[in-house]
Amino acid sequence: MEVHRVSTDRELQQAFLIRDEVFVQEQQVAAEEEYDKYDATANHYLAYGKDKVACGTARWRETEKGVKLERFAVLAPHRGQGAGAAILQRMLIDIDESEEANQLVYLHAQITAIPFYERFGFNKEGNEFDECNIKHYKMVRTY
Repeated sequence: MEVHRVSTDRELQQAFLIRDEVFVQEQQVAAEEEYDKYDATANHYLAYGKDKVACGTARWRETEKGVKLERFAVLAPHRGQGAGAAILQRMLIDIDESEEANQLVYLHAQITAIPFYERFGFNKEGNEFDECNIKHYKMVRTY
């Protein structure tokens, strides 16, 4: 699995297509809630499978609370093949090597993804909440 930080408009459009398929079509998230003003300034990533086709995406951005990881999406046929892990590992390396290093790193995890993030040192914080009609927990990196 190869992961690249998005650097062209074409790559960003690929990331948006993946997010559209996973969030808007599959999970029924309203498109106006999926795409936001942060897309223009966030750090986006794409994972490429064995066929060299983009199959996963995510982004991170700096907030007033720290560094927030967001919009993790892997196309259904590619799930369980390491795309999400590869993206997350690459993002954490890039964050640790950036000006944002040593800030709080957090995310909002869908309930079903909590065990995945726990494997990478994230722990639940606070109570369950709804985001786009999907149950989530805030998770914070502990190391």
